[in-house]
Amino acid sequence: MSALAHAGPAGGTPAGDAPPQERQGRSWLPYLLLVPGALWLLVFFVVPLVQLFSVSLQSQFPGYPGYYYRDVNFSNYLSALTDFAPQFGRSLLFAGLATFFAFCLAYPLAYAMAFKAGRWRNIMLIAVIAPFFTSFILRTVAWRQILADEGPVASTLNALHLLPGGHITETWAAVVAGLTYNFLPFMVLPIYASLERADHRVIEAGGDLYANGFTTFRTVTLPMSMPGVLAGTLLTFIPAAGDYVNADLLGADNTKMVGNVIESQFFKVLGGFPVAAALSFTLMALILAMVFVYVRRFGTEELV
Repeated sequence: MSALAHAGPAGGTPAGDAPPQERQGRSWLPYLLLVPGALWLLVFFVVPLVQLFSVSLQSQFPGYPGYYYRDVNFSNYLSALTDFAPQFGRSLLFAGLATFFAFCLAYPLAYAMAFKAGRWRNIMLIAVIAPFFTSFILRTVAWRQILADEGPVASTLNALHLLPGGHITETWAAVVAGLTYNFLPFMVLPIYASLERADHRVIEAGGDLYANGFTTFRTVTLPMSMPGVLAGTLLTFIPAAGDYVNADLLGADNTKMVGNVIESQFFKVLGGFPVAAALSFTLMALILAMVFVYVRRFGTEELV
């Protein structure tokens, strides 16, 4: 009876076990599904990255601006660090401020969407992703109109004598405000996803154990939402550090970020290709180092 019970319908292989040929084919299927994505990354990410690194080491022919030869010239990286150190510091500072302000705005909104919105949840979710329906540049231009000297914000602050400089645009505050606005959805959505899938019974258990609301939030809700917080801060900080549109449209020369320098070296400066490539790799290395330390320090088991 035992042998019959474990036999398949035809008395052959045991029930639930696939033939060896089928098991072998099934084991290769996940790898075959990865091939298109791997090829895409190889052709459109790895190859251009290697090419850009090669450009960053090139040297310019003496007396022939715009003409380069293959070389191993690491002085381009030295120039990137020494000549444009203020822009690097400004990029990291602005990105950090935008990430902080985005978190302060996003967490209460995501919390309300996850726990308090009720039937309004879908409407609030659409409102969060609505900026994606328009162009990034168009959103920034609209923000420039809002913060213009004749706009409602600056006019109101000037009427109340709360704007010492008389204008908001062409200041670091406008750049940070633009970065915060443009990347806010990238902070809201991961935090909302973490809070929405959190076990509400665990949060309610904090109240059952006589913990007040703040203690329950600090010891239960916030740790459960950390994967979303970590993902949101990374998705906000990384593109904000490399952005140049907000600084170009909302800032001035003294608020330019390293992205503006890279864009200028690539398209406006004759013979600037190697320096621009070196700037790009230096920025990438700085961000990767900061992200590594951040994830190691604040990461969770779901992301590390």
